[in-house]
Amino acid sequence: MQIANIEFSKYPVFLAPMEDVTNPDFRMLCKRFGADMVYTEFISCDALIRDIPRTLQKLTINDAERPVAIQIYGREPGPMADAARMAESANPDIIDINFGCPVKKVAGKGAGAGLLRDIPKMLEITKAVVNAVKKPVTVKTRLGWDDDHKIIVDLAEQLQDCGIQALAIHGRTRAQMYRGDADWTLIGEVKNNQRMKIPIIGNGDITTPERAKECFDRYGVDAIMVGRASIGCPWIFRDIKHYLLTGEKSEPLTFNQKTEIIKEQIESSINWLDERRGILHVRRHLAATPLYKGIPNFKETRIAMLRAETKDELFSIIDSIKCL
Repeated sequence: MQIANIEFSKYPVFLAPMEDVTNPDFRMLCKRFGADMVYTEFISCDALIRDIPRTLQKLTINDAERPVAIQIYGREPGPMADAARMAESANPDIIDINFGCPVKKVAGKGAGAGLLRDIPKMLEITKAVVNAVKKPVTVKTRLGWDDDHKIIVDLAEQLQDCGIQALAIHGRTRAQMYRGDADWTLIGEVKNNQRMKIPIIGNGDITTPERAKECFDRYGVDAIMVGRASIGCPWIFRDIKHYLLTGEKSEPLTFNQKTEIIKEQIESSINWLDERRGILHVRRHLAATPLYKGIPNFKETRIAMLRAETKDELFSIIDSIKCL
């Protein structure tokens, strides 16, 4: 599979862009465990062109994580084109446009998935970004606004006509948010549309190696994207890639090996931000990690872990946890 001049090996598996998740330290971990491409957190075009320091920091990428895409969102063509040019100056491999974020503070203001209710403006923004940069431009979006407006099959062709180089589709509507099961049937329909020439990337509910293989085989997508299942579990890429390439499950990492990975992530998060903010950032991963699921009487330990304010305190709690 190829996006513009970027070539991928068989069965590409991408790390989905996620706000407050896919910062550089987590992207590097996922890359190390086999992610074929990673994406930055969402970057507001308005905040970027106003030079907001926290937003400018999101443009930081490392050569070791390539190929990497910078994802931007906004609701007007002009600012999006300006933001795309700024993002391009950070030298990513791809500029990605977010037309899929469903949260109210984004979609409710007419950006992200909110543009699924204004397709002419979505296409205008896409053309403006494509024309503004030399880097390949891709799009991530959803099936439509709600069950009565699942427009992705026609929309995919329109976006392709704007000049994008690949399209990632989350198999839910905006109205669904992250509820219910992702519907891959329309993703497959887009992929099997003979008028579509660009790669189609499927996203939604890929939580196991077996499901990853099924999505490739059943729907014919060119790549898959793993999102929430990677939070607190960067080794999921190792497990998925091994199964896709061999048809066999990989040798499981031990509890202690996974513990060391989590601790490494905490260290990296602190180094990237500082002790207080780094620990705050990583709490989402600690709350979501499957590593501690099934441990009896774990509630109090979990609460203590999520309340820890220093690295030493947090590591002491983590080191005290034993897998039964």
